[in-house]
Amino acid sequence: MIDAYEEPGEPDCRGGWRYLWWLVMRQKTRSVVGALISSVWMVLLAATPYLMSRAVDDGLTTGDQGALAGWTGALFAVGMFNAWLSIMRHRTMTRVRMDANFRTVKVLMGQAVRLGATLPRRIGAGEVVTIGVGDVQTISQSLTVVGPGVGAVVAYLVIAGLLVSVSVPIAVVVLLGMPLVGVLVGPLLGRLQTTETRYRERQGVLTARIADLAGGLRVLNGLGGKGLVADAFRHDSQRLRAQGYRVGAVTSWVQALGVGLPTLFLAVVTWLAARLAAQGDITVGELVSVYGYVAVLVGPVAFFIECGYQVSRGVVAARRVVRFLRLEPMADTGTRDAPAEPAVLHDPESGVRVLPGRLTALAGALPADTVAVVDRLGRYVPSAATWGGVALDEIALPQVRERVLVADHESDLFAGPLCELVGGAGEPDEAAVDRAVRAAVADDIVRGLPDGLDTPIDAQGRNLSGGQRQRVRLVRALLAGPEVLLAIEPTSALDAHTEARVAERLHAGRAGRTTVVTTTSPLVLDRADTVHYLVDGKVAATGTHTELLDGEPGYRALVARDEDAGELTR
Repeated sequence: MIDAYEEPGEPDCRGGWRYLWWLVMRQKTRSVVGALISSVWMVLLAATPYLMSRAVDDGLTTGDQGALAGWTGALFAVGMFNAWLSIMRHRTMTRVRMDANFRTVKVLMGQAVRLGATLPRRIGAGEVVTIGVGDVQTISQSLTVVGPGVGAVVAYLVIAGLLVSVSVPIAVVVLLGMPLVGVLVGPLLGRLQTTETRYRERQGVLTARIADLAGGLRVLNGLGGKGLVADAFRHDSQRLRAQGYRVGAVTSWVQALGVGLPTLFLAVVTWLAARLAAQGDITVGELVSVYGYVAVLVGPVAFFIECGYQVSRGVVAARRVVRFLRLEPMADTGTRDAPAEPAVLHDPESGVRVLPGRLTALAGALPADTVAVVDRLGRYVPSAATWGGVALDEIALPQVRERVLVADHESDLFAGPLCELVGGAGEPDEAAVDRAVRAAVADDIVRGLPDGLDTPIDAQGRNLSGGQRQRVRLVRALLAGPEVLLAIEPTSALDAHTEARVAERLHAGRAGRTTVVTTTSPLVLDRADTVHYLVDGKVAATGTHTELLDGEPGYRALVARDEDAGELTR
């Protein structure tokens, strides 16, 4: 099984079937052992009817107690050995499935890290959750075909061979049974793939809606939009339920045929064998063996149908994984060096100019407009933005990432001690940590935790309040010490008193270094050296907070939350 630190290998992303085959080939020895054990196990199940027939014909019919005891002992030995094989089969196949599960998780995590900050822009959160929670498990379960699936085919052929030695007509009936199963079940498995694909897509949409609803519930409630979103969620969930019923309908037919067809075989072959025994064409022992063979055959046929069902679902899941793995991060086409000294950042699309060494604020009625500017200045989307007169897209991406940091107020917080959480990849000294904590007004957070900076923090900071999480994120950004810091709404979850202190200390702590914040808070805007007021994504006015309040009614309405005044200026 794959080690936690082992490289998972390069996945085959040419299609769902190719990906499943890659998972098998990454553990060839274990897969072969699983197929071999499963085949022997199922073949030995077929040996039980043969041994019983010999005990009947050589022992009971002739009254030979020695032969009866010998064949009974052989039957017991085979049963014991097969029980051990069953344990080994289950253990081996569990390892096959776990390896596929962990390997898929590792390649997915590697791809997520590779996409980095472009991930939310390339695929929805609901899709990622659906793949990680459902599709990974479905893929691992589909590899059952490697063991019991192969064993079912081998056992079917062996039993057919044994039946030929008893009666050719019975063998022909059995051999024709498998093609009949394919004719009946094949179209259903194809339909299952289609309905399962649609179900997974709708599931991803609904999961994304749940994530959005959970993240913005307070805002929606305040704006009165909670009912509207609830209605949309109800509509989507009803559509998902209807699609789930379609999947269930096809699945029920597949599983019904998996049980019903083998049972029908058993009835037909038993009736035929009984007629042959009554006519004297086969012995009573052979009649017993035929019944036993067909009864044993119920298992392989059921396994075969079940594996077809699992593989159909596995291919659907693998295709979704492959689509995710095919996503490419933003191409690094840059070959030029970044400016040697602090330089102007310019976004021609909006008209925003960020002067080096100053605190610049972006204020807009629509947060998406200011975030779009930050994305362009941080080079997270292709744009015409420049840095020191050089197009950002032409500068080597590692240099941009090293010197320009975009700090999102909703960025992830990983579990671990607070000191590691804010320290990042480096090892900042204690004085640097203290300065960053003070600048973010996070002193009270550190004092209130049981072990201070050594206190473990839950994933996403669940043991912290919203305001505390925001300040911890700000500590992390300040401690990174970037030449250019682009902070998105760094104080949106703070009370007015704390917000004022953060604004004051941020201005002092980042003195001489380029800092951009998006905000509509007058407390933060008042501390900014330059404020750009954006309307429809374009700079409508530029100046200090006081100048814009005096000369720009739209800005005054925005920062004063004066909706009536805002309407008059539109």
